Amino acid sequence: MTRIAIIGGGNIGEALLSGLVADETGAASDITAKDVVVVDPSSERLNVLRERYGITTTEDPEEAAAEADYVVLSVKPHIIPVVLEQIADTVDANDTETVVVSVAAGVGLNTLEGALAAGVPVVRVMPNTPMLVGKGTSAVAGGRFAGEGQVEAVRALMESVGTAIVVAEKDMDAVTAVSGSGPAYIFLVAEAMTDAGVQLGLTRATAEKLAIGTIEGAATMLAAGENSPSELRANVTSPGGTTAAALRSLEENGLRKAFFRGLEACADRSKELGRPAGKDD
Repeated sequence: MTRIAIIGGGNIGEALLSGLVADETGAASDITAKDVVVVDPSSERLNVLRERYGITTTEDPEEAAAEADYVVLSVKPHIIPVVLEQIADTVDANDTETVVVSVAAGVGLNTLEGALAAGVPVVRVMPNTPMLVGKGTSAVAGGRFAGEGQVEAVRALMESVGTAIVVAEKDMDAVTAVSGSGPAYIFLVAEAMTDAGVQLGLTRATAEKLAIGTIEGAATMLAAGENSPSELRANVTSPGGTTAAALRSLEENGLRKAFFRGLEACADRSKELGRPAGKDD
């Protein structure tokens, strides 16, 4: 039996919970509701989760962490130090080797490990919001004391809510720029396509439905993996045609450069947020 404690019952915590207990085909298929305990300061929220999933709940992080195989920290970054202080002694005293997993953006492995006893395995995860619909993309990085098997086990857990890959922690800022914040870029593209459709005479409802359906279809083709993005783009671009005219205009107006600059800004901000207070490069 694998015991999992999820500290933080908000949207991300619930998304992971839902994936874990509903997964019937992946590596987490042996996990059932009785194996999961969720912690949240709101008794009302805990009642909702308990009734919805049949899991155990508590308002006490120490109780949840006791003999847990995995403790998932799904709280706001500024709450992480508080939670770590609450569970550190319990995790250290466990007979089980507890793996502490953080899905908090900007909180580095050094910070996490520094708040726990030496030797506690820590894994950092950068998820994104599509995990709320089972289509998340997560990057997983292991700390100094996390073995390869433990990192792989966490990756498998995250695959219950989408796709997960293992990366080096030094790549986490780039991961944040590409996938962590990535859904917002696509939402902006959908918004811009909708606005352009309205400008061209479509009703907003029609333009939005067309934009969303087009993005969904294009994403499905990309996910099939039969062709690269550039090949797929070339396949729908006839020489001298309408698509070629649109793409030429987008390139001339700096679309590619805007994405480069935007992702750069995101990665830089991720580095700033992960830097200890008062420390400069």
